[in-house]
Amino acid sequence: MHRRRLRAAGVLMAAGGWLAGCQSYEPHPLDPVAHRQAWLARSAADADVADFADRLERDDAASTIFDLTDGLDRPEAELVALVYNPELRLTRLRAGIAGVTAEHAGRWTDPESGVDVLRITESVSDPWVIASGLTLTIPISGRLEVERERADTAHAVALLRVAEAEWRIRRDVRRAWAGWSHAALRVTETERLVDSMTPLVESTTRLAAAGEMPRPEAALFAIEQSRRRQQLLRDRGEAAATQQELRMLLGLSPQAPLRMNPSLAATNDTSATKRPGDLDSPTLRRVRAEYDLAEHTLHREIRKQYPDLTIGPQYESDEGQSRVGFLGAIPLPILNANTQGIAEARAERALARASVETAWEQLVGARAVAMARLAAIEEEHDTLVTVVAPMVDGQVADALRLLEFGEGGGLVLLESMVRAHETKMQLLAVRRDRTLAATTLAYLAGPPARSSDHPTATHEPEDQE
Repeated sequence: MHRRRLRAAGVLMAAGGWLAGCQSYEPHPLDPVAHRQAWLARSAADADVADFADRLERDDAASTIFDLTDGLDRPEAELVALVYNPELRLTRLRAGIAGVTAEHAGRWTDPESGVDVLRITESVSDPWVIASGLTLTIPISGRLEVERERADTAHAVALLRVAEAEWRIRRDVRRAWAGWSHAALRVTETERLVDSMTPLVESTTRLAAAGEMPRPEAALFAIEQSRRRQQLLRDRGEAAATQQELRMLLGLSPQAPLRMNPSLAATNDTSATKRPGDLDSPTLRRVRAEYDLAEHTLHREIRKQYPDLTIGPQYESDEGQSRVGFLGAIPLPILNANTQGIAEARAERALARASVETAWEQLVGARAVAMARLAAIEEEHDTLVTVVAPMVDGQVADALRLLEFGEGGGLVLLESMVRAHETKMQLLAVRRDRTLAATTLAYLAGPPARSSDHPTATHEPEDQE
């Protein structure tokens, strides 16, 4: 009876130790009100962005001086997006999951404790048969080491996905900035045209009233000004919409204080001159790492076909007689041997190899397309600046002189002003297209080399559990 009490106490102590080693659950409910307030209070001037810009400058990863006293420029907007963009936030959190998995990968399986209790139905002095044991799996196959290597590689892949997403977001910000700048500068140029036509409308109206100009000819100035005012309303709406799209990329609310400076200057990235064999975009880095992950996965599946040893002490009490011994077991890989897992891993490795090869082929092809498009746009831009624009400006000046000397030319002046405005609009569109083409070329070439291969930003400004 005393031995039974000792055994019961041992079982209770073991159960208590097991419970003490387990983690407890603590709920963390959503708080949409707090999140909404934090999002509405977020701005480009937050300390999170300034601190991140300082870290980049210290690490030689960017040369942008973050200063919002003169408004937000495109390079500064890229830094804001790297901190607050919602897509980047999710990508970084997914990388954190991979990091946790790598931290705890390759651990031994918990030991198992079992007990069998039988009662002899016949009348004996001690009718209880009790057998208990503790089994421990010893990983002699080497599978756990391979698991750790694979988890580390999976974490590296997740970090490369973060770097890839960061570079893609920077490209998207440049594209959105070009679209908004084009719309904002169109508004400015149309406002100038409308304002410049006001004195002409007044003067031609007076000339028509005095009989010095045909009324239909004078009315054309007022009609053209009304048309341009209508176009101005449309351009303002487009500028407002593209600005909100840009705010979404930056991770800022529609009401966040933000003064942006429009610019259609193309990005000056020397990495766009790389040769095809030197291309090392974040996408290429990621698919190459995914191939390494496929190799580790195949290695793990092959290791799984080798058995692990299960061993442990065993105790038995039968009719008052105690026995102590050991329990051992090892699976025999003669029927399954993980053939399905190995075959699937080999197929995944073949797919990963093809992904690397096709990613490089598509990158080189897309880069050639971007270079051809940029060359054509540059030629068109040069023609507009050196040939078309001077001719149009000269025509406007000649028409104004004719009108001042009282030699007529009202229709010529109106046509010249319209042509000049349309030329400016065309030049803005070409500069936008040049910026977009240069942005695509720089994106395909990959970011400039920096001191670390890790993602440029892993900061999560909001508290996360």
